[in-house]
Formats: sequence, C-alpha cells, structure tokens
Amino acid sequence: MNRQEFLNSSGLQVQTLEFWLEQQWLIPEETSAGTQFSDADVARAHLIHDLKHDFGANDEGIDVILHLMDQLHGLRRAFVQLQEELKDRQP
Repeated sequence: MNRQEFLNSSGLQVQTLEFWLEQQWLIPEETSAGTQFSDADVARAHLIHDLKHDFGANDEGIDVILHLMDQLHGLRRAFVQLQEELKDRQP
C-alpha cells in the first residue's frame, strides 16, 4: 500500500509517520513505484500507538521494545531455519 493508504489504515497523522520513519520504527519497502507499506507495517504502527498511549512508553522505551522484538523475531526465524536444515539432514 502507498503512503496515503497506510495513513488511512493506520490512523496516523503525517507528522507522526514522518517521525516514526525518521526513528526507523517503521521501515517500509522502497520500490520503483515508491514507498510501499505492508499489513505488518500497519500492525507495527498499532503496536507503537498502544505502547505509547496505553502503556505510557516514551520514545526511548519504544526504541528498546522494538529492538528487542525485532531480535526475538530474528531468532525465531533462525530457529525455524535451523530446524528445517536438521530435518533435511536426517536419513
């Protein structure tokens, strides 16, 4: 989805989106057609909103939380890949 579609789906204001992009809390895909956002970006935007407004996390806290979540997801992907490789090696 393009920037406007993302803004509509996420409910964010343009200024908020610009700040979150600057902070690299959202990293949309850059294509020849321009910036493209995914459903995962919308979900992440909702998560950031909830962390800020429902849980009171400040910007530094958001940085830490998102970094830890990204590490966790990366480890999960690596673990699944390792499991698949081990499964392929079994007779």
